[in-house]
Amino acid sequence: MTAAGDTVANVKSTVPVALSHALAARPSRDRQGQISRSVIRKRRMSSSAKPHVAVIGLGSMGYGMASALKRAGFEVTGCDVAAETVQRFVSEGGKGATTPAEAAEEADIVVSVVVNAAQTETILFGKDGVAETLAKDAVFVSSATMDPEIARRLAKQLEATGRHYLDAPISGGAQRAAQGELTILASGSAAAFAKARPALDAMAAKLYELGDAAGQGAAFKMINQLLAGVHIAAASEAIAFAAKQGLDIRKVYEVITASAGNSWMFENRIPHVLDGDYTPRSAVEIFVKDLGIIQDMARSAKFPVPVSAAALQMFLMTAASGMGRDDDASVARMYARVTGTHLPGEPK
Repeated sequence: MTAAGDTVANVKSTVPVALSHALAARPSRDRQGQISRSVIRKRRMSSSAKPHVAVIGLGSMGYGMASALKRAGFEVTGCDVAAETVQRFVSEGGKGATTPAEAAEEADIVVSVVVNAAQTETILFGKDGVAETLAKDAVFVSSATMDPEIARRLAKQLEATGRHYLDAPISGGAQRAAQGELTILASGSAAAFAKARPALDAMAAKLYELGDAAGQGAAFKMINQLLAGVHIAAASEAIAFAAKQGLDIRKVYEVITASAGNSWMFENRIPHVLDGDYTPRSAVEIFVKDLGIIQDMARSAKFPVPVSAAALQMFLMTAASGMGRDDDASVARMYARVTGTHLPGEPK
């Protein structure tokens, strides 16, 4: 749930007890240890008119989304495996929780912002998962990038319990997340959209409603990721090749961003190369995962995707070189190291 490209080791880690004084008081439990629904409902009725939102996963994207919701006037509970991240959110006026189940106790809307399907499934149905405490008729908003078939399976499983599932992967980066200006590619039932809409409106500049069942949003996101991965790999190849030619790569950036060869990814990622700053905004491993999913989908559909397959190999080589957790513009560093080309910030 934490980003270095939003990679985490264990979604079930908890926040230390030292944070307990900053966390919201937990509802009472009955003899079997179950949450008292009447207590939860009473708290909801006495709170503000806006629904209560829980954000699970306070990585580079999730933290921004939680902050945007808080600025919009929602009561927001954050949960993450990194104790210091939760503590920071609490210090800025949010609420904190030690587990997904605790975060969901009072929530009308749960927004899950983790890396993949496996983490999403654990947050939903694992020990201390959201499904233990989420109220009936509440909505779970899944923002992880995943195979559409898995999104459909998770939705079916949760909806069978009387809750709603909205398949809602995101695009736009950490800065837009913090500004509440994401693009959200969503699909799900009319009831899921209705329940989630207040939070969606606070988080998104563009909300695309792409179908009435989970999986459509995930499929649209994978098309976006195919293009994004290819464009990052191509931008990295081009700037490293320019450096090998002895060109002033800052001038190359100026010329290309004003020319037909430009792409959003070239314009966004190449400044990281120019500054020699590979602090992860989105990590190499993210595209190893996403382009891998695309290969799996294409193989199942018997559809050739040779360009994205080549891009995947570039990300795999970069990760194998020890840069998997670095910014995805590190593909340019991989090209430079293989060819003996110097880039800013790299040893000569």
